[in-house]
Amino acid sequence: MAALRRLVAGLQDPRKVAAFQRLCGVESLPGDAKQVERPNGVRRSPDAGWEQRAPRRNSLSDEDLRQAFAIRRPALYYLFSLGTELGNELFYILFFPFCIWNWDAWLGRRLIILWVWVMYLGQCTKDMVRWPRPASPPVLKLEVFYNSEYSMPSTHAMSGTAIPLALVLLSYGRWQYPLIYGLIFAVCWCSLVCFSRIYMGMHSILDVIVGFLYAILILVVFHPAVDLIDNFNLTYKYAPLIIISLHLALGIFSFTLDTWSTSRGDTAQILGCGAGVACGSHVNYMLGLTVDPTPDALPLAFSPFTVTLFGKAILRLLIGVVCLLLTKTAMKKVTIPLACKLFCIPCDNIRQARQRMEVELPYRYITYGMVGFSLMFFVPCLFLLIGLS
Repeated sequence: MAALRRLVAGLQDPRKVAAFQRLCGVESLPGDAKQVERPNGVRRSPDAGWEQRAPRRNSLSDEDLRQAFAIRRPALYYLFSLGTELGNELFYILFFPFCIWNWDAWLGRRLIILWVWVMYLGQCTKDMVRWPRPASPPVLKLEVFYNSEYSMPSTHAMSGTAIPLALVLLSYGRWQYPLIYGLIFAVCWCSLVCFSRIYMGMHSILDVIVGFLYAILILVVFHPAVDLIDNFNLTYKYAPLIIISLHLALGIFSFTLDTWSTSRGDTAQILGCGAGVACGSHVNYMLGLTVDPTPDALPLAFSPFTVTLFGKAILRLLIGVVCLLLTKTAMKKVTIPLACKLFCIPCDNIRQARQRMEVELPYRYITYGMVGFSLMFFVPCLFLLIGLS
């Protein structure tokens, strides 16, 4: 037991995170460089071979971390920045629509079901365990988007493990491709995301390992039930009522676990998105718009790559994502003032109002619920009307 405690303490040691950062070329600025004004957050020193940057921020966070750092290996910085983006909203709003509109809606629905459970359980576990982020110093924080959240487990690592593994589990046998390619793809994706969180200074090695193992455990439990859940969402008459009520109840529970952090809003929008996608899938099925291949048509073959196919896929993605962003913006403009008025909360300071549960939960849940519903129903109907389906 003592050996296990030493191992856990060693994996949680922020000095190991700092050592990994130094190995990858992230260093504290030289003493003279720290005095230089950095209005745009970036300065270069070609002679010294380093690039000076300030941490990437979250507009809702109260963090006032004025740490700056030198990047001696810019290629690794951009690679790991890409890796960390694979767990952020921008990636999700491009990736899930691409899967559903351009690849396989059957697979996309199930992937979102698993993603919602993985992220919800991960966020709730963070707020129950309440372990802080790695200490800084010695760690350099390359981003502070989620610095107000707790650290254990890494939900980026959970998402970066669950999505590629679920893709392989759901697609292999349904689509024709060599299994080894799928496994290499999953390992590369997972490794990039996991290492990026240590590189960014946001997680200890232990956080990432636990996130990786936790995601696998959730997949083991929920993957066998994903067909049952999807069939229920599609076919049961009162599924939308149960879906909306269940996801809302889970959101309310998560908001009671701790004080405000970006974790609460992320949890609400994940649940809202999941509920919206499930309800949109139900409406599609009831209207006869769901066209899934029959079992005897499997495995499916990928279509040959053509300029026309590529052009239509990009056009669907561009038009669809613009529609989703417009939906998000419109719902945000409506729900925040409405929630403030309904619960008698001053809305002169929107930033503070959004940190209140009475505002943040309905705003995030309804807004992203409509985004999810549009993803599954409104946008595909638009494609049908303009001949892009």
